[in-house]
Amino acid sequence: MKRESLKELGLNEEQIKKIMDINGADIEKAKGDSAEASKENESLRSQIKERDKDLKHLRKQVEDNKDLTEQLNSLKDKYDKDTADLNTKLSHVRLNSAIDRSLSKDKVRNIKAIKGLLDMDSIKLDKDGNLTGLQDQVEDIKKSDPYLFDQGQKEDYKPDNGKPAKTSEAQTMIDVFKGDIK
Repeated sequence: MKRESLKELGLNEEQIKKIMDINGADIEKAKGDSAEASKENESLRSQIKERDKDLKHLRKQVEDNKDLTEQLNSLKDKYDKDTADLNTKLSHVRLNSAIDRSLSKDKVRNIKAIKGLLDMDSIKLDKDGNLTGLQDQVEDIKKSDPYLFDQGQKEDYKPDNGKPAKTSEAQTMIDVFKGDIK
């Protein structure tokens, strides 16, 4: 989003600054979420690599020893299970991160609240990183519960067709309390 584009829409500097502040906050939040997911992804990958390294090392040491071979097979089974678990966790992290990014783009006010309304089992992440099954659900929620989405800023109420009041706000309040309203 560029300031020039907003100026072309007829917005003044104060409005542009507010929009840019909101946009900047959204971008920083998305960057933080992405960095957190990347860090967790890297941690899971390093654990898998470390386990593979341990297995190779043990195989070299115990090729002819039957007891150690059994231990090795036991460890291999355990590591295979751990690897499958870590891959499952990694898939969930990727899916949740993609859902969070998509919901942020849809200007959701509370991502956790929206996730409670979603059928998470029908949302899938393909190999290209594209979500399927999410957008239809979000559109349905937008129709049924539009207050959960940021619809932009509505124009403030302006009495008397936007013309300034003939009395000051303070005088109006005094008149209200005295009962002198005309």
